Amino acid sequence: MDRISRKQLKTDPFRTEVQHTLEYVTEHKSQAVRYGGIALAVAVLIGGWYFYSQHEHTVRQEKMAEVFRISNANVGPAQSAFELSYATQDAKDAALVKALSDLSLQFHGTEEGTAGEYMLAAHAADKGNATEAERRLRDCVDSGKGPYTSMARVQLARIYGSQGKIADAKNLLQPLIDKPTMFVSKEEAQLALAKVFGPTQPDQARKILMPLRTSDRPAISQAAMTQLRELPQK
Repeated sequence: MDRISRKQLKTDPFRTEVQHTLEYVTEHKSQAVRYGGIALAVAVLIGGWYFYSQHEHTVRQEKMAEVFRISNANVGPAQSAFELSYATQDAKDAALVKALSDLSLQFHGTEEGTAGEYMLAAHAADKGNATEAERRLRDCVDSGKGPYTSMARVQLARIYGSQGKIADAKNLLQPLIDKPTMFVSKEEAQLALAKVFGPTQPDQARKILMPLRTSDRPAISQAAMTQLRELPQK
C-alpha cells in the first residue's frame, strides 16, 4: 500500500468515485451532493442505499435507519428534544463507526452488511489507514452482496493498480464492464480500467478512452478527455 498516498485514498478512490457512482441517484433526485467529512460522505452513501432499497426490498431497515440518523445528526447543542446531536465531530464519527461496525458484523454477507463494510473502508481511507481499507474492500468483494460489491471492486482495482498489480485490477473491473450494476455503469468501469492502464500501458488506455469522449453523459465524456490529457505522450 506504500505506493498509494493518503491524499489519493481520501480523494480519488473514494470521495470522487462516490460522486460518480451515485450519479444515477442524484439524477433522479435532482439535488446536488457535497462532501465535508466522513459523516457527510456516509450520508450520501446511505442515501444511495435508501434509493436502491426502496426499489428492491425493505429488509433490515431499522439498523440502516439508525446509521442514517447518526450520519444526519447535528454537531453542537441540540435544537430540540427530538433531534440527535453530538458535542463534537469526533464524537459523532465514533458513534457512526460503531453503528457501521455493528451493521457489518451482525449482517455480514448480506446487502446491508456489505454497505456497512464498504462505508467502513471509506472511513479507514479517510483516516489514512490504507491496510484496513484494502482489507475491508477485499471482504466486500469476496463475501459481500448487493450494489456495494461493485463499488468495492472499483476501489480495490485502483489500489491494485497503484501497486502495479495490473492483471488483478483488470480481473476486478472486467466483470463490471461485461455486466454493469446500478451503482457502477459500464463506462465508469472502463474509466477505472483506463486509469489502471495509464501509467504503464497508455496505448491500451487510449483504446478505452477514445470512444468515451462522445458519451451522452457529460461526467463520462469529461472524465475521458481529462484522462487522455494525463496520459504519457507518444
